[in-house]
Amino acid sequence: MTPSERGRVDRVLHDARVAAYPPGEYIGQESFMTAGGILALGRRAGVGPAVHVLDLCCGLAGPGRYLTRELGCRYLGVDQDPSAIDLARQRSAGLPCRFVTAIVPPVPPGDRDVVLLLETLLAFRDKRALVSQIAAVLRPGGRFACTVEDGMPLTARERAAMPQADTVWPIPLPELESLLAEAGLTVTWRHDDSASHLAVVDALVDAFTTHLARIAAELGASAIDELLAGHRLWSSWLRSGRVRKVALVAQRR
Repeated sequence: MTPSERGRVDRVLHDARVAAYPPGEYIGQESFMTAGGILALGRRAGVGPAVHVLDLCCGLAGPGRYLTRELGCRYLGVDQDPSAIDLARQRSAGLPCRFVTAIVPPVPPGDRDVVLLLETLLAFRDKRALVSQIAAVLRPGGRFACTVEDGMPLTARERAAMPQADTVWPIPLPELESLLAEAGLTVTWRHDDSASHLAVVDALVDAFTTHLARIAAELGASAIDELLAGHRLWSSWLRSGRVRKVALVAQRR
């Protein structure tokens, strides 16, 4: 996808996203997190002036740019999509943000105070290797801040129903915490964000449905059908407790 195409998708979905979030809670994120949730996680992770932050799988970096603007930090965003990185770089004008195009893993080397992984831990099947690499780039006392989809792996039927199921790998929270401990990371804070994420996903379904004709005309009927199918599944899973959305911070010992 070229920057112009990525930008077109973002532009087409923009009005629906703005309508779905409470006032002031949409800051360019491509997820179910609210601005308040992003800021709370950043503060718990100790993001602040002179803090070195590595944001993995940053996409358009809406949350990263927001944290940089609100809390101050030395920010590096990494994503494998060159079009997303180009747009993130354009939109960070005036902020102390740098961006690199790279596939994760491997995690870019360096000494980091904070590593962020927001709404994308789900996409990694081998979480042990990823967590180990993240721990290796954290300074002693450094923090790993992420969101996790707490739940059992998908069944064959669930995988068949979920668009892009090869990027959907929930993990039971105790199993993740065991992997973190194995890598030398101690969980210092966790918060169940399931209710707020459910409210956002339901509002997004309503907003996308309201704007369906225009979105289909610009992106194609199959694109909006997939988008709605995925969001409706997340709504069902969050409402039933099949999956919980948890934000957590773990510190390197």
